[in-house]
Amino acid sequence: MSTRSFTIWLLLTFAGAILAFWISHAYFRTGELDRADARLSLYRSTLEAELMRFSHLTFILARDPFVIETAKGASTGPLDERLAKFAERAGIDAIYLMDADGLTRSASNAGTAGSFVGHNYSFRPYFKSALLGLQGRFYGIGATTGIPGYFYADAVVDEAAGVLGVVALKIDLSDLQESWRKADERVLLANADGVVLLASVPEWRYRTLAPLTPEQRARIADARQFGTKPLDPLDWSLTDRQVATIGGEAFLHLQSTNLPNDWSIHYFASGEQAETHGWLAAGGFLLLAALTGLLVQLQRTRKIDAALRRSEEEEAQLRLANRKLATEIKERRAAERQLQRTQAELERAGRLAVLGRLAVSVTHELGQPITAMRNHLAAAEMQGDSGALTSRLKGLVDRMEGIARQLKFFARNGKEEFEVVDLRDAMQAALDLVASDLKSNRVTPVKDWPDGPVELLCNRLRIEQVMTNLMRNALDAMTDADRRELTLGIDRSDSEIRFSVADTGHGFGEMGFCELSEPFATTRESGRGTGLGLAISSAIVEDHDGWMAAEARPAGGTVIRVGFRRERTQ
Repeated sequence: MSTRSFTIWLLLTFAGAILAFWISHAYFRTGELDRADARLSLYRSTLEAELMRFSHLTFILARDPFVIETAKGASTGPLDERLAKFAERAGIDAIYLMDADGLTRSASNAGTAGSFVGHNYSFRPYFKSALLGLQGRFYGIGATTGIPGYFYADAVVDEAAGVLGVVALKIDLSDLQESWRKADERVLLANADGVVLLASVPEWRYRTLAPLTPEQRARIADARQFGTKPLDPLDWSLTDRQVATIGGEAFLHLQSTNLPNDWSIHYFASGEQAETHGWLAAGGFLLLAALTGLLVQLQRTRKIDAALRRSEEEEAQLRLANRKLATEIKERRAAERQLQRTQAELERAGRLAVLGRLAVSVTHELGQPITAMRNHLAAAEMQGDSGALTSRLKGLVDRMEGIARQLKFFARNGKEEFEVVDLRDAMQAALDLVASDLKSNRVTPVKDWPDGPVELLCNRLRIEQVMTNLMRNALDAMTDADRRELTLGIDRSDSEIRFSVADTGHGFGEMGFCELSEPFATTRESGRGTGLGLAISSAIVEDHDGWMAAEARPAGGTVIRVGFRRERTQ
């Protein structure tokens, strides 16, 4: 299939999928709207039946002899008891009698904590409508109990005396709201002002479908219809005639407005099912188109496979030859690298063997002069000449003797005696050894270590040798530097004890720390370095189960860190 043909087929496939989606979506959306309309009709009829169930009672009660006699001034006790029994049998919240001024004289809840007796409700619209000869109907939050309900009222009239008062009753519509919620429906009932009276979602109740005007708010406040509710607008909008958005979620929307009191009931149905069916139809069309395209492609593939199999056999033979050649090249290169490493190791081993023999010879030759010097110093002490110079010379002789012993490191294996050493003292001793070099090279030493002891179980002389080697390397690196500063650090953590030597010199250059740790490797020009300083130091640190690492400083120079496990303090 050519690129042009494939593009046309792809466009037609997507166009067909879109068409399948819209046809399926429209079909199932119509079904959803039909079901929503049936549910709305059911809720509308249920609401109307509930409102009409008690609408005649106030008319009958207004003509009851007990009510008329009590309105004329008779004792309220008998009527209170009669109204209480009647309200209990009928399932009514409250029935009460008010005089012509709106003051409640008798009520079914007389004697209870929330009794209406003694309260004046002349401000209520249902009371005003009843005085005008109409049946008062009103929904609001109870001014006494704080419980919302629907009120009916009719005037109590005597042929001789005229209007004696108003009898009213209150019913609770919350059972309707609870049935909506249990059915997992989204339904709300709004009054003529657009205030939500009942809702299956509690957060919608006492919200408004549109912002209230100042006149509406003033009228509602005068009637104390909703108490202190703020009556904020509901977060909703009508996208089109049958789609609404609430809280950012879209629903199918139906409403009925032909209800008593100019109320309106709104039903919101989820359109997800119609959308899901639409996507399923689109997906099915795409799958069918893909299967068709796949069958066509399989036919083309069979024809191509025959030609490919012939060329694959030839390519397989060529690949096999290439693999053999690559293996031979790889083996030859590996052998060359192994030969180079072996040659380098043999060369280093030879040089180390020569150095070991030289170390034995030097140790032997230096032994007698050092012994003689020690004898002369002992004689001087016996004669009373034990001045500072003699003490200092004795210390240097001890160090020379120790260094001579260390040369045996290259000739034999063996462990030296360990002792607990304060690293601050060892660092100071190493610093004293290079003091003349510091002065001649104009290098400033900076001590960065704690005030208290930092103790390590080690061979003091060998650790001082490591410190001295690192200081001398640092001094050599700063020979041509503009800023010459030697920073000596000692610190410790919960698991380690560390010391460091930092310089402001030229660094390692192209050679890495691992390369310089090998014997005879050096960055100095020929004849100025043996390349053994870091190698010896690295071996000493390893003998102490420690580690040594180096890194470049951001401002220039190098810092070498040496660390030991904290257990070595014991």
